[in-house]
Amino acid sequence: MPSILSRYASLLTHYCLRVTPGDKILISSTTLAEPLVREVYREALSAGAALVECDLAFRERELILLQNGSNQALQTPPTLTKLGMETFDCYLNIRAPFNLREMQNAPSDRSKIRQETLAPINKAYFERIADKRLRRNLCQYPTDAAAQEAGMSLSEYENFVFGACKLFEDDPMQAWLQVRASQQRIVDHLNACTSIRYTAEGTDITFNTKGRTWINSDGQNNMPSGEVFTSPVEDSVNGTVHFSFPCIYQGNEVEGVTLWVKEGFIEKWEARRGQDFLDQIFTIPGTRRFGEAAIGTNYDISRITKNILFDEKIGGSIHMAIGQSYLQCGGKNESSVHWDMITDMTRGGEITADGEVIYRDGKFLI
Repeated sequence: MPSILSRYASLLTHYCLRVTPGDKILISSTTLAEPLVREVYREALSAGAALVECDLAFRERELILLQNGSNQALQTPPTLTKLGMETFDCYLNIRAPFNLREMQNAPSDRSKIRQETLAPINKAYFERIADKRLRRNLCQYPTDAAAQEAGMSLSEYENFVFGACKLFEDDPMQAWLQVRASQQRIVDHLNACTSIRYTAEGTDITFNTKGRTWINSDGQNNMPSGEVFTSPVEDSVNGTVHFSFPCIYQGNEVEGVTLWVKEGFIEKWEARRGQDFLDQIFTIPGTRRFGEAAIGTNYDISRITKNILFDEKIGGSIHMAIGQSYLQCGGKNESSVHWDMITDMTRGGEITADGEVIYRDGKFLI
């Protein structure tokens, strides 16, 4: 484990965050990820970072705040997070959950107050990513909770996470550079098109990308990665989309989601399970428009683990996110929510770009 965590820390520091002398870095995680945080801290300082701050949450920290905090406490932004998002050079978020259902029964009215409080911080975060003032990465540290959710033992899950990050390769950084090169031809083709259509069982949805940019997600913003994504023109999305994989947000699992969309606005929604939570989410400003459309390209990830960091990258899948757009793609929708929802494309799914079928049964034809 120490050896693999050293390799992980090196990849995160030098490839993902591109740490340079003088950088200020914020690392956020939980106390469970302390072994990896130590290695990143060591590696970043060795790379010349001027400041490495760590925010390590304890079990149920956010839930305790929602249950016990005064309105003033709920409306007070976290100082270190605010400072990091607004002024630091790098941000590393290491997911290391104690309990993935901690927030499932959190009071919705108080959660909404907290989301409104955090909205300006989220806005600064997205704006500084878009203009490249903030280098960020989201990654995973294996914990029992995440392993159980994935249906694996902890050792199996460790191998899954480290393998998906290509840490068993002779040169992990070079492996990700190869991913970048192979995905670039896809991005180049999509950026030459404007009209996109996704079709699959229960899905027939179109959107326009004129003036928008498809981005090659090569592991620098997420580790692991393996996707190409954009933000569709907000009022251009039309049709029906059904998400065949479980949709998980804030510890809540919703299944069998279908959305009906007209001129970019989600007019109707339905879930086989979790309808109440879906109803609640669609009361939040900005959630009834799409912030992202994407295609998963990582064929090393072939199974659902109920972790969006991995599941949205599954080779042979597409996903769309309700809520916040990516400014670097040209997106304009704003929301405190960005919820990715995924569907399988390997059984008859097709993607058409400017009238040409470029993808069928989970594979690109170009």
